[in-house]
Amino acid sequence: MELDLAADLPPPGLAPALAALWWLKKGALRPGAAWERAHAICQSHEGQRDTDLVHGLAHWIEGDLGNADYWYRRAGSLRGGAIAADWARIAAELGAEPPAD
Repeated sequence: MELDLAADLPPPGLAPALAALWWLKKGALRPGAAWERAHAICQSHEGQRDTDLVHGLAHWIEGDLGNADYWYRRAGSLRGGAIAADWARIAAELGAEPPAD
């Protein structure tokens, strides 16, 4: 499934973790309104491995590395080398194709 960022909203029926990833990318992997939407999705699905993983990425984007590492550990993972590369890794792990930049 391709995560198309051209629309104003994520595709209907997208799994919560993929919707949160969509919002993070829509917000250019920076804190802001799109980050807030992604974070809210992650918070509302705590305890689900996929959203916990995206939650870690969200906190990494925010610059809160301790919190990021906590969520990555909860998901049984580690932070990668760079935010954009980790976004792509997580997207692929969750069955999505990164959007064309």
